[in-house]
Amino acid sequence: KINFNKVPLYYRNVSGASRLVSIRAQVTTEAPAKVEKISKKQEEGVIVNKFRPKEPYVGRCLLNTKITGDDAPGETWHMVFSTEGEVPYREGQSIGVIADGVDANGKPHKLRLYSIASSALGDFGDSKTVSLCVKRLVYTNDKGEEVKGVCSNFLCDLKPGAEVKITGPVGKEMLMPKDPNATVIMLATGTGIAPFRSFLWKMFFEKHEDYKFNGTAWLFLGVPTSSSLLYKEEFEKMKEKAPENFRLDFAVSREQTNEKGEKMYIQTRMAQYAEELWTLLQKDNTFIYMCGLKGMEQGIDEIMSSLAERDGIV
Repeated sequence: KINFNKVPLYYRNVSGASRLVSIRAQVTTEAPAKVEKISKKQEEGVIVNKFRPKEPYVGRCLLNTKITGDDAPGETWHMVFSTEGEVPYREGQSIGVIADGVDANGKPHKLRLYSIASSALGDFGDSKTVSLCVKRLVYTNDKGEEVKGVCSNFLCDLKPGAEVKITGPVGKEMLMPKDPNATVIMLATGTGIAPFRSFLWKMFFEKHEDYKFNGTAWLFLGVPTSSSLLYKEEFEKMKEKAPENFRLDFAVSREQTNEKGEKMYIQTRMAQYAEELWTLLQKDNTFIYMCGLKGMEQGIDEIMSSLAERDGIV
């Protein structure tokens, strides 16, 4: 298996339970080194676990709107909660949410982690809110019964004014690079777009005295249908505003194909830029992030492995 020389790769899997791993290795035939602490991200002063399940922060829902079309396979909602500045977080962190009610054993529901979809300033720019991007989980079990995910349905059904129990913030693995001249490649499927929306708002929609992004941000977003493209209008505005700094590629698997007639997944779209990506991934200030379904990882690895082999690296 090939990983990328000097390129930190951060991966969040949202296909099941919220798990986060940080992968860093070198292109080599030797066993990869032990994961090292990466110092090129904005880790100084990052707050974690200020609020825990026994004493959560109680915010209120300010906004909750469906952001997928009616014909999309599944519903995804964007929601904004008040924090009054009491839940300080950085771009790339997550919060936990505890759904109201109790489980089958009469105990409070366990928290569920969600990547934060807003910048540290929040959607309203006052550092007093936090936003999430949540897909409503509904599936049929082995008995043919419809099952609804407890926390996702609780969140998607929230009305403005309703209380929300919040824990965290958590996580340092997905933080933004602190280098304003970095190349940041973001690979997202579905609601995996959440942390990258937070990155991109800071990069292109906000003004900061101590940060101005002058590098290249390249987003690959994979969804099944065009009606499932999340935050499409926002990203297109960013592209218009900073065409030299922001690149945007969609992969719509049920509607697009490549020249071979294959469905257009993220790895299929990336293959069209394989040479360019390979060059970027060998630079010291390139960072690659993945968030979403784990299935895209193998296809991307195969693309880069073939180029590494061609160049005699393996």
